[in-house]
Amino acid sequence: MAKTKTIEDLFHDTLKDIYYAERKILKTLPKMARAAQSEELKAAFQKHKTQTEGQIERLQQVFEIIGKRAQGKTCDAIEGIVAEGEEIIEEYAGTPAVDAGLIASAQAVEHYEITRYGTLKRWAQVLGHQDAVALLDETLQEESQTDQDLTVLADSGANEMAKAA
Repeated sequence: MAKTKTIEDLFHDTLKDIYYAERKILKTLPKMARAAQSEELKAAFQKHKTQTEGQIERLQQVFEIIGKRAQGKTCDAIEGIVAEGEEIIEEYAGTPAVDAGLIASAQAVEHYEITRYGTLKRWAQVLGHQDAVALLDETLQEESQTDQDLTVLADSGANEMAKAA
């Protein structure tokens, strides 16, 4: 008979999923920064790249807390979101709409990450991994702030620029 799956198994699988996703995002952010037209958006992507490096380190600490090796598992969701972003870069490169499209793509990534980190944080609480709760919460707060910062960039010009063309 198959082993009964528990929330601990879910936690570990989801941790592998977001670990893969963060590493994929880390590789994608420089492409997004190069495609961005506004200096503010380029800077936002560069800042998030640095944050993502820290988030990966925190995930490695969470793996340590649960006594597992840090490893990723292909995340189809992030593959799809990143592919959509690359499509925007190809189709809108050099146009006034590219920044609005890049912001929308980046926010799709942020929203995915926010759901994952929110869930992982709650599961870590249930499992009694208080050190992991703090690490996951720190990343959750960063992802939420990045999402808000991207909204400000969209509202402060990127969407109007896309329309004005």
